[in-house]
Amino acid sequence: MPGLRDMAEAPLRGFEPVAIIQWREAPVFRTAMTLCAVLFAASGFGVVAYSQLASIPILVAPPMERPGYLQATTDPEFGTSFTRVTDPGQLLAPGSLCKPEYCRHRYSSTQAWNADQSLLAINDGCNGICFLDGRTYIPAFHRPMSDDCKWHPVDPELMICISRYAIYRWAPRNDVKAIVYAPSDYTNLQFGPYKGNLSFDGNRLVVVATNRAGALVAFGYDLSTKIKYPDINLSSLPGAHAYCGISPSGRYVYCFHRTTDETEVTYIFALDGTQIQYWPEHHRPGHGDMTIDADGSDVYVGVSKADPDKWHVIKRRLQDGKVTDLIPAGYGTHVSTRNIRRPGWAFVSYEGTRSKVAGSPGYAPFYREVIAVRIDGSGQVRRIAQTRNAKRDYYSETHASPSPDASQVVWSSNWDQPGGPVADYVSRPSWPQTASGG
Repeated sequence: MPGLRDMAEAPLRGFEPVAIIQWREAPVFRTAMTLCAVLFAASGFGVVAYSQLASIPILVAPPMERPGYLQATTDPEFGTSFTRVTDPGQLLAPGSLCKPEYCRHRYSSTQAWNADQSLLAINDGCNGICFLDGRTYIPAFHRPMSDDCKWHPVDPELMICISRYAIYRWAPRNDVKAIVYAPSDYTNLQFGPYKGNLSFDGNRLVVVATNRAGALVAFGYDLSTKIKYPDINLSSLPGAHAYCGISPSGRYVYCFHRTTDETEVTYIFALDGTQIQYWPEHHRPGHGDMTIDADGSDVYVGVSKADPDKWHVIKRRLQDGKVTDLIPAGYGTHVSTRNIRRPGWAFVSYEGTRSKVAGSPGYAPFYREVIAVRIDGSGQVRRIAQTRNAKRDYYSETHASPSPDASQVVWSSNWDQPGGPVADYVSRPSWPQTASGG
């Protein structure tokens, strides 16, 4: 009969979720309860006390050949179905040869699917944007595009784009564009740059631009009412601008800034330009995404790089800076909350290696993995995929990003080949049918 250690590192399938509680029994019971935590983690849902996340044994990804293009596969550890949806170096759509080095979605906090999930956008390596069928992943069409475009969160036919001179609506299926706002007194308009999104209702966004006096500014803009909000003078802030974005509710402007000593700080402004918050700690948090919490508050979920929660995944409320610790220190690199139709969860991409995690006592036991964590601080997690990704550069980062209803999650991997071709994969996690969408 195998020992508990052998059982803990073996593939685990088909177990029902269990609740882990605090205990003070003898060591044998603690070991057994730790094993229960593994069973929970492998199967999907349950409640795990935050303090016990770091005690879950580290799972080893079994050897596995890279799946063929468009071949449905099952994750041997988690039982989740996934499919490789791009084929680097091959023709994805007429006139579009995907780069042999990488062919992948854009970024963790950029929504890859449109509002009804009928289309999936592949931006990097496609010489524009390759649009795939959002459910079968068969290439649909290609569009040349150099401007920054983001899916409209409500209208599945639209993207909202920003060029150097204008904001415009774009219907990519028929390639029709309509200018919404083209100011004569601003130039070098930017959507963030790169990391900005629309408010959840699709009405508001933040534009970063150069004004007539040559100063770098940010301002909110409402697409429905065509109201431009007052300028926020970014040039007056010490250091260099990184990016700005609208909060999901449309109430706040979030700006990430780098000071002269390379500290990455955060400013929160109201739409009228009034400063609401200043977070002076380095990157606390960053590499994350914004969402609306259960109480209606705008929050940012990401990775902290400052004490007292350095390397933890944390949630921070925009209106007052309150922090909730979600996951202990670990090798989490990026966080996404693009699951705007199933709020309450954040999707975390983990890099690193088993030896690094094993050599870091107290660290979260995840590496080269995608998980979902509840943002209420309960410690509830869902393990989505083992990515087998050997990070080497930016384009080889995993950048997991869920679809609006979280029924699909796209992530990138070179399949344990450092410097090898980076393809996109889509996992299909199952979720319990509850009134709250849990």
